[in-house]
Amino acid sequence: MIFNNNTAQQTAELLLQINAIKLNSKNPFTWASGWKSPIYCDNRITLSFPAVRNYIRDEFVKQIEDKFGRPDVIAGVATGAIGIGILVAEAMGLPFVYVRPEAKKHGRQNQVEGFLQKGQTVIVVEDLISTGGSSLMAVEALRNEGANVKGMAAIFTYGFPISEEKISEAKLEVYTLSNYKNLIEKAVEKQYVSEEELETLQSWNSNPSEWGK
Repeated sequence: MIFNNNTAQQTAELLLQINAIKLNSKNPFTWASGWKSPIYCDNRITLSFPAVRNYIRDEFVKQIEDKFGRPDVIAGVATGAIGIGILVAEAMGLPFVYVRPEAKKHGRQNQVEGFLQKGQTVIVVEDLISTGGSSLMAVEALRNEGANVKGMAAIFTYGFPISEEKISEAKLEVYTLSNYKNLIEKAVEKQYVSEEELETLQSWNSNPSEWGK
């Protein structure tokens, strides 16, 4: 669920302006889930644009406090959301931790890095939700450490039914700055995509797990 439509439209436009959205139907991208995709949303590039990263930071701070209330800790999902997560935590004057995809094989073998006490309330910051697998693994790791995860705030979601089902099963409240629907609307409006590219995107979005096979 998006925080609100105005933020979703503005965020989509900024992502398009800085070329965070890559389109390539001839040589599709392969996601971590194994899905083939003609679109790739690289939100980490936002960190290289001060005005964009500051907008995302400020929107996160405002919307997190509005939707969830002030948490004890901000947690970033490694590696893509560590940067923006730190910016949000700094702006809110809160502790920050980050969550690895899996526990380290050496040292203290942590999966959650940073100081976290049992019972502390946590908001998870994520850069992108696709199938939802890696995002929810981070939530599970935090819960296993005794954290009270109040919700997740992400920059962007594709809004796939599979991710929404997983989020519902995890009993997690999730809000995003933007989503696929708003991105495509803005891309068409600003002529970032051709008619051919739009047809490809629509075909892919209707059945992403089978597209390109």
